[in-house]
Amino acid sequence: MSAPLPYRDASRPVAERVADLLARMTVDEKIGQLMMWDARGEDLSCVTARHAGALLHILGDKANRAMDLAATTRLGIPLLIGEDAIHGHSFWQGATIFPTQLALACSWNPALIEQVARVTAREVVPTGIHWTFSPVLCLSRDLRWGRTGETFGEDPWLIGELGAAMIRGYQGAGLADPEGILATAKHYAGYSETQGGRDASEADLSPRKLRSYFLPPFRRAVQAGAMTFMTGYQSIDGVPSTANRWLLTEVLKDEWGFRGVLVTDWDNVGRLVHEQQVCANRAEAAAVALKAGNDLVMVTPDFFDGAREALARGLITEADLDAPCARLLALKFAMGLFEQPRRADLAEAARRTGCAAHRAINLDAARQSLVLLHNDGLLPLDPGALRRIAVIGPNADDALQQLGDWSLGSCQHPPEAGQHPRETITTVLDGLRQLAPPGLQVLHAPGCRITDEGTEGVDEAMALAAQADVVVAVVGDHLSLVGETLSTATLELQGGQVALLDALAACGRPFVLVLVNSKPLVLPRSAGRARAILQAFNPGMCGGQAVAEAVFGQLNPSGRLAISMPVHVGQQPVFYSQVRGQHGHRYADLTQAPRWPFGHGLGYTRFAWRDARLDAREVPIGEPVTLRVTVQNVGARHGVEVVQAYVSDLVTSVTWVQRSLQGCARVELAPGESREVVITLPPEAFRLVDARGREVIEPGDFEVQVGPSSREEDLTRLPLTLHRR
Repeated sequence: MSAPLPYRDASRPVAERVADLLARMTVDEKIGQLMMWDARGEDLSCVTARHAGALLHILGDKANRAMDLAATTRLGIPLLIGEDAIHGHSFWQGATIFPTQLALACSWNPALIEQVARVTAREVVPTGIHWTFSPVLCLSRDLRWGRTGETFGEDPWLIGELGAAMIRGYQGAGLADPEGILATAKHYAGYSETQGGRDASEADLSPRKLRSYFLPPFRRAVQAGAMTFMTGYQSIDGVPSTANRWLLTEVLKDEWGFRGVLVTDWDNVGRLVHEQQVCANRAEAAAVALKAGNDLVMVTPDFFDGAREALARGLITEADLDAPCARLLALKFAMGLFEQPRRADLAEAARRTGCAAHRAINLDAARQSLVLLHNDGLLPLDPGALRRIAVIGPNADDALQQLGDWSLGSCQHPPEAGQHPRETITTVLDGLRQLAPPGLQVLHAPGCRITDEGTEGVDEAMALAAQADVVVAVVGDHLSLVGETLSTATLELQGGQVALLDALAACGRPFVLVLVNSKPLVLPRSAGRARAILQAFNPGMCGGQAVAEAVFGQLNPSGRLAISMPVHVGQQPVFYSQVRGQHGHRYADLTQAPRWPFGHGLGYTRFAWRDARLDAREVPIGEPVTLRVTVQNVGARHGVEVVQAYVSDLVTSVTWVQRSLQGCARVELAPGESREVVITLPPEAFRLVDARGREVIEPGDFEVQVGPSSREEDLTRLPLTLHRR
């Protein structure tokens, strides 16, 4: 029996296997490996005729057919198959669909988010998928941007920590983990810094601003072991991300040591020609993309012939193909795909998909993500003291809006795939009906729509409100107003929702306002009459149960805002970590303060804080700083407090933020229980980016600020001096 070819010998080092296989490949095979094709439709000829290296939008039996085709090619190089499993296995019928990233971020709980990603990986793997295009590590600054709900919010440190947790959950024990999938850090970088909130517009970012705020979450992703990065759609200083060698090669690969695969976003190479118009033709675009440092080209069919033409014209050499091809092959070898291509197992998928254990984690995620913004004592309701509850509003019983974008039925899904089964989703109306005790009537009328301004349903809703002891109004946004390419000019409630709330405020019945929305919204004056406000964002399949539990007091809300909520759209941007130096502290006609700030969240108990201190008030640069504070639950219910630690550098060589989050801890306490919370701030918590773009720690006076939100009056200031050794 003959020995296997060297690249087929799993006992050899990966580098040897890559070198051997690369030497056997033709130019066309190398170019083909660098391409990811959209596999929707029945034609899979790209696998054989174009030597495809990767596919997306292909699942189950069809994925197996594609893998079989790849095995029949001359060298039998396996496929890498990716899919948009964004907050759960988005486009697989009945999969566990979790709260969206922005909702999950409000848990401030990396361990929970790691669990969410692990469940997603376990449901994705048996459907033939190796790779998810998640997490999004963009900072959300202008809330009009349609993809705000896909982010972890506005703070670089929190985004980095939650993103690292998600990466760990997806990738599991490593590349060879049969229940792990590749994570993608996206969109690298600065994609969210838009003009007017418009998607993929030019980003006005200097290298210093990038390094200060937008790059740290991505560097954290490298540290967490993310094996793929995805470029953004936008340009920075006139250079599209896909063409930005400084960003893709000099920073990501050379400076940070990233050794994985860098993939473009959808047709980014084609867009160099037909949208951004920085290349005249497909050959120039292929050459620019390769020279910049891209490894895999997503859905630009012209890249195949473009790269061939670029070679013929001398715009690139074969070495420019070898380097990215070697990176992709090394990834496939390290994952063991040559030995085990990880075919779909539909029987196993059926056992795992939406199973009870996964649904329990989903419910926990929805519970921890729920934020109580306001409560004058109305919540929790005592269901035994009520006869009727009226549930109104267009999002009270709309399963699609509750799931949010990147799920079956949203604008991003393959249209032939249908929707998730309605019985897998508990809406707010469902949840209230399920938890209402016998004798408590739950009445329902939507009252209005979001997609038009008709108010013909308001009278019916008010008639129900008049019969009820209390009203739960569920308002928010609609999938037609959120997502990729779907930015909004305003943040106000759309359709007939303002008219509905105005009528509700005028009717005099006490009401709870529940917000089911992708991104923060501006609430009308009538919302100020609500006696309690719950922010759910898009809370996933179990979100309605979590909301009902909070309304009836079975759940004590513990979420904290990961993003600030404005009073008016004209306040954009309203994030908490503003740079110092503005004249005045308000607009002439409006406050600059948000309605609710980053870190804000209430519950049904009260906490007392005492004995906040640092272990040392003078510390050498390069040493960690230890913060201690005692938190006591002085209320009558078990509850969770989120201790937030901010750093303020009091005098800096360049302008810098007034404070930045650098640590946090969730503390669960029984009534009367107290606990000392210890947060260790590493040296990098005190860094800034100087005028030359270097990350430095400058000696001098600092404050460590600790409290339950970023609001200035909520924080205790602890002086600290950092000095040179």
